[in-house]
Amino acid sequence: MSGGASGGWLAIAGLGPGSEALVTPEVTAALAQATDVIGYIPYVARVAPRPGLTLHPTDNRVEMDRAAHALRLAAAGGRVVVVSSGDPGVFAMAAAVFEAMEAGPADWAMLDIRVLPGITAMLAASARAGAPLGHDFCAINLSDNLKPWTLIARRLALAAEADFAIALYNPRSRARPDTLDAAFAILREACAQDRPVLFARAVTTMQEHLRVVPLAQARGDMADMRTMVIVGSSTTRTIPRGDAAPFLYTPRSAP
Repeated sequence: MSGGASGGWLAIAGLGPGSEALVTPEVTAALAQATDVIGYIPYVARVAPRPGLTLHPTDNRVEMDRAAHALRLAAAGGRVVVVSSGDPGVFAMAAAVFEAMEAGPADWAMLDIRVLPGITAMLAASARAGAPLGHDFCAINLSDNLKPWTLIARRLALAAEADFAIALYNPRSRARPDTLDAAFAILREACAQDRPVLFARAVTTMQEHLRVVPLAQARGDMADMRTMVIVGSSTTRTIPRGDAAPFLYTPRSAP
């Protein structure tokens, strides 16, 4: 990357779903040039320390402070990488950086800023299972930290009515133990009970585990914050594989 007027730059980078093999060469090159890496504690921990690099791990729910810090460092001449898991533009730090830029000094908009895409959790999970996102699909974040549950519930109901395959991010946490069960209840009102539901935990890591159950048997306690949940559409099909998790795919055409 080339620097702006200050000599600094800011890259907002996706580290992918977990495996180092799925970090893109573009992100690897930016990290090799960086003077500062900023992000949520477990994501910064994935970056190896080296001389000349300062790591800035921060707690969850401080995205705007993190973004403003990165912009200030870049404006001062730093070569800054803000890291997210998956892709930085999918429920991650890219939007936070632009929100902070819009609310900050006008000269922040003149900085050399790049968004470096990564492989999202939903795409990694889909690939591990087969191709459940092979036709029209949507992604819904079940966290109500930044939007009301009423909006989440409405979007779930409309996605079910439109017969999308649905990727559910942030399905469940200690603070939200009932969120996923509430989502399944909404989907059961509009969808056939045999619709397949994929629980893909920690994909591409040593802790990876895949499980497929019909919607009627899906429970919130089958997931945690490391789990991607994909609910198939009415056309999503299952191919049994003995004791292994079945292949899932959604045909490319619709009736």
